[in-house]
Amino acid sequence: MKKGNKYGTHRVIEPKGVLPQPANKLDNNMDEIYDNEILIDVQTLNIDSASFTQIHEQAKGDEAKIAEIMLDIVAKQGKHRNPVTGSGGMLLGTVEKIGDALIGKTDLKVGDKIATLVSLSLTPLRIDKIKEIRADVDQVDIDGKAILFESGIYAKIPADLPEKLALSALDVAGAPAQTAKLVKPGDTVLIIGAGGKSGMLCCYEAKKRAGVTGKVIGLCHSQKSTERLQKLGFCDYVFSADATQPVPVMEKIAELTNGEMCDITINNVNITDTEMTSILCTKDTGLVYFFSMATSFTKAALGAEGVGSDVTMLIGNGYTRGHAEITLQELRESEELRKIFTELYA
Repeated sequence: MKKGNKYGTHRVIEPKGVLPQPANKLDNNMDEIYDNEILIDVQTLNIDSASFTQIHEQAKGDEAKIAEIMLDIVAKQGKHRNPVTGSGGMLLGTVEKIGDALIGKTDLKVGDKIATLVSLSLTPLRIDKIKEIRADVDQVDIDGKAILFESGIYAKIPADLPEKLALSALDVAGAPAQTAKLVKPGDTVLIIGAGGKSGMLCCYEAKKRAGVTGKVIGLCHSQKSTERLQKLGFCDYVFSADATQPVPVMEKIAELTNGEMCDITINNVNITDTEMTSILCTKDTGLVYFFSMATSFTKAALGAEGVGSDVTMLIGNGYTRGHAEITLQELRESEELRKIFTELYA
């Protein structure tokens, strides 16, 4: 086997010298793998929410057109990085082959079912056939192959959870795990996009960490997701609003917090132009965590400057230590959360 680079630069076709994520094209030839790669037989792609929303809108909901767009992305880039959003997603598959250099250095073995916890935007991917598109959960079943680099992280699919359920939760594992790190007892926390997949997990974790002296506020897009979140009981207050309209939302948060605003705001939405809502709803001394891949750094930075806000802003790193374990444990701890996730995503 040929020797590969730890971070996968040996798969970069152009431009040379960059890492796989920003690269324009990767080598997705799976006939021969490098000595530090893991070959995966892919079953399901879980497309990033911002990416799938954009593709769905571009295709006007037509499944044949969605498949055509996805195949075109992979044909041009050798990976699935949405050219509009820049984001990818992750995958579920079975370990087919392990490079010689990794023998004895990984706990994986051929036949293990895993979810990759690195983005499709840096994963060499070949799609042979698109079998089913489940637009309601951003998942696409395929026949295909993918490569996991030596530096790539993954989670074995646990025996006590259905595969599709675990996949849907692991796709957004960074958000609830970061919430667990950031929220302290007594904090007032706003979750924007609280009725979605990552939002519900964050609400559960925020309430757990803020405790009885804290307050968790959930902002949802639709009445349906608002009612669903209210029934879960993770939030002290839930309301529906347009997160792209910062002033009305800010006024609502001021009302709910007696003008004190929020210590932490967590943004999970999959649409653009919600940066200022996050900033205006947060105290000057507070923190905004932008998990959303639809976030514009420019809009956030210049917008905060424009309104004189000294809020601390964090970019949503999809990885934090222990994120897979934290997220799957939430589904084990909360019967209500697991039931909703099973109904919606499994």
